[in-house]
Amino acid sequence: MSKSVYSLVLTDQVVDAIDALAYTMGVSRSALIDRILAGHVSYTTPEMRINSIFDSVSRLMGQRGGFIVQNMQAGDQMMSIRSSLKYKYKPTVRYSLQLFRDGEKTEGELKVSFRTQSAELKALMEDFLRIWAALENKYIAEKLPADIHYVIEDGRFTRSFTLPESYKTKTDEETAAAITSYIHMFDDVLKVYFANLDGGNAAGAVVERYGEYLKKGIPIL
Repeated sequence: MSKSVYSLVLTDQVVDAIDALAYTMGVSRSALIDRILAGHVSYTTPEMRINSIFDSVSRLMGQRGGFIVQNMQAGDQMMSIRSSLKYKYKPTVRYSLQLFRDGEKTEGELKVSFRTQSAELKALMEDFLRIWAALENKYIAEKLPADIHYVIEDGRFTRSFTLPESYKTKTDEETAAAITSYIHMFDDVLKVYFANLDGGNAAGAVVERYGEYLKKGIPIL
């Protein structure tokens, strides 16, 4: 969706009030005016849709417990979700969710990272991520309109979100619910992996738990 530059004649006092409000909201003057006008003509801009989805994700993640949600920064179209991992010094797992304003087949991406310098922890994380990617490619990749793009490096993981055609008719709440379920599932299976390291069957435990989710129905995105 394109944007263009337009010349408008506005009252100085109105602009002052807009600037003050935009500052408190952490957005630009243009973004706020665009939002106000869109609301007046009952039009949903991509930014409004992203904000709506993020608001729902924030609320739904809060209901699940065990997650700390940081609202998106203005203009970044990104939000951060944190979870703690029961492994030695309890490292924090950070999920950075980004939605694209002009997304077509690719709606956004999820980045997963640890705040750690431990080479051992990074290696374990990369092992889990390869197992996870293999499971997704086996069970859900063919149901998506485009390939799932993964980047696995230095203990970090980036995964694209590609929505099937059916999502075009879904509400922002339904899309948010699918994203929330995916992050919760990923976090749960990740913790299963680390909980079974001492038993030497971490990979098998991951496959088993993922299979349980498959039977219940998992989000396809």
